[in-house]
Amino acid sequence: MRFALYLGCTVPIRTPNYEISARKIAEKIGIEFVDIPEFTCCGFPVKPMSTNATMLMAAYNLALAEEKGLDICTLCSACTSTLTDVVYKLNKDDGLKKEINSQLEKIGKRYQGKVKVRHFARILYENVGIERLKKLVKIPLNGFKFAAHYGCHYLKPSEIYDGFDNPERPVSLDKMIKITGAQSVDFDEKNLCCGGGILGIDENVALRMAREKLENIESADAMVLICPFCSVMYEANQRQINKRFSSDINLPVLFLPQILGLSIGIPEEELGFRFNKVKTKSLLERLKHSNKEEVIERA
Repeated sequence: MRFALYLGCTVPIRTPNYEISARKIAEKIGIEFVDIPEFTCCGFPVKPMSTNATMLMAAYNLALAEEKGLDICTLCSACTSTLTDVVYKLNKDDGLKKEINSQLEKIGKRYQGKVKVRHFARILYENVGIERLKKLVKIPLNGFKFAAHYGCHYLKPSEIYDGFDNPERPVSLDKMIKITGAQSVDFDEKNLCCGGGILGIDENVALRMAREKLENIESADAMVLICPFCSVMYEANQRQINKRFSSDINLPVLFLPQILGLSIGIPEEELGFRFNKVKTKSLLERLKHSNKEEVIERA
């Protein structure tokens, strides 16, 4: 499996642990990532101001991948939604595709409609498959409780994702958590937004939304997610949330490739844990301790 790896804007700057762990997992299971240095912003931030600009920016990135004969693997859910939506609309409307191509041709690019866009989590779930992932597990994360956060753009709008998972009752992340040996815990407001979409409009409301979800899952050992900006809300802003609302939240926030990596035996230092802002030292030490006890019992 070969994919053009689309990192977007947020991953390289704010969540290097996500990129590091995703690359390690891909390498372990035989997915080849091809980097395209010319990739630019997906267009998501300018959508409220100009739909045309968004479509043009997205189509430019799609054209770059097409030139390499590759489908795109994304890590950011908003990038996934934006690029997939443009594929959906351009492939459905020849007139619109012609209009966008007339602008792209000014810089020597053309979108033909051959490229597909898939979130890395979806590739793991569909292309690699739960059964193969399960067979790779060497160090079960038994006894750990993780809370999956799906976010808004991973499955919505549902019509552009070919019926992948159920946007109202999703299961794909929960199933991938369970194959590691950990328990996937349910919690109130599981499917609600992290608040990131309105952070630039009303910071107080955005942080309150994040706080409510964090407080609902304090019984879990960590939150597990697949979007860099959701991480910004739940992890990078956790200290700000505590300060603003006099809370005492101290919940590690992990990326799905990090827990998958631990379970298949990739050393923690190769999964970017040093970049996690809410420290994971006690969680990782607990994992090491439980592994030692299991080895002693087997002996």
